[in-house]
Amino acid sequence: MDLRTTPPNPQRRLIFNESTSLTEQVAVLSATRVVLHTLYRMVYPFLSVFSRGLGVDLAQLSVVLTFRSLMGFLAPFLATIADRYGRKISMLLGLGLVVLATSAIWIFPSFPVFFGGLMLSMLGNLMFIPAMQAFIGDRVAYEKRGMVLGITELSWAAAFIATVPFVGWLMARSHPDKAWLVPFPVIAVAGTFCLILIAWRVPNNRSQIQVQGNGIATVRKMLGITSVLAGLGFAISVSAANEVVNLVFGVWLEDRFALKLAALGAASAIIGISELGGEGLSALLADRLGKEVAITLGLITSAVATFILYFFSGSVTGALTGLFFFYLGFEFTLVSSLPLMSEVFPAARATVMALTIACFSLGRAVGAMLAPWLYNLGFLFNLIAAILLIATGYFLLKHIHPAGQDDLDARNGELIHPGV
Repeated sequence: MDLRTTPPNPQRRLIFNESTSLTEQVAVLSATRVVLHTLYRMVYPFLSVFSRGLGVDLAQLSVVLTFRSLMGFLAPFLATIADRYGRKISMLLGLGLVVLATSAIWIFPSFPVFFGGLMLSMLGNLMFIPAMQAFIGDRVAYEKRGMVLGITELSWAAAFIATVPFVGWLMARSHPDKAWLVPFPVIAVAGTFCLILIAWRVPNNRSQIQVQGNGIATVRKMLGITSVLAGLGFAISVSAANEVVNLVFGVWLEDRFALKLAALGAASAIIGISELGGEGLSALLADRLGKEVAITLGLITSAVATFILYFFSGSVTGALTGLFFFYLGFEFTLVSSLPLMSEVFPAARATVMALTIACFSLGRAVGAMLAPWLYNLGFLFNLIAAILLIATGYFLLKHIHPAGQDDLDARNGELIHPGV
């Protein structure tokens, strides 16, 4: 494989505050991510609506969602499209698949089409998000990148707080047999509108560092770099730490307080607010503090929250306070890590971001497998596991370093990086 590099031109690396057009592009991309995240997140709170409308049981829907999650492991190979052919092309292809998938479900409403449509939309999602993150990495200086990526990540919480409830409002005003179908034409139209805006407003620029070689060769090359491996291990550890608590917190609240509806309703609100707070704080602070310092602060916040969950969980207020800071710390850590990972291997930035996303998914899977077993031993063991995984993430963080100008060496046409 030949990874050829073009020395970055400082005049072409734009800073957010210096470009009105870039501000508009970030707004368009953030709005598009709200649409994508609405499609992804709306299934969970309305599982029963989809179950009744499609005429299938919850177990069958669970299989669909499991397959959709497993598709995350295709992300690194799909992202090579953005690295080889351009960010805009990958974003348009990905969003086009989402529009095609939602339109197919709308026009041909059936369980097989629903299954295939969710898989196709996930492929589109996996093509769009790493390409978008790489586009920002190409266009925004590293010193400002935390703010810009943080702004785009607000879309995750925005979907949960605003657009998913809007989907519920639409469903409630539809015929019960057709309620499950209502969101898909709305998302298809919104996706088409975003696709037109991206085609019109987002430039078709290429990465300043060009990659040659197939996707498998690119991934293999990156897995030989210490910073990339440490970053991927970090993603697995941190997301597993979150999931060992996330999967069982509802059961724990129900078992401990016998306030199922009130406690779980409050917990859902806490999650949405803490996600929004973590993403917003990362946008404000990651660049000012430095990415590594910000990530460390997020890890410490989550670690302290586990102690709150144990020592101050005698009341619902104490338990929800602990959960708030736990999720706040995780979201702050996750979003602050994105600009750092976007700079560890600039020659294949989209592929690195896709690998990171895949490892966050793998970490969630690991945490989901551990959580019930640990909970059978007692919720304390979930908290201990979370602490140990957070500590592992902190250790790996010390081995993640952004590539500097001195790391770009044209020797033999390859990217030379610390740790190779």
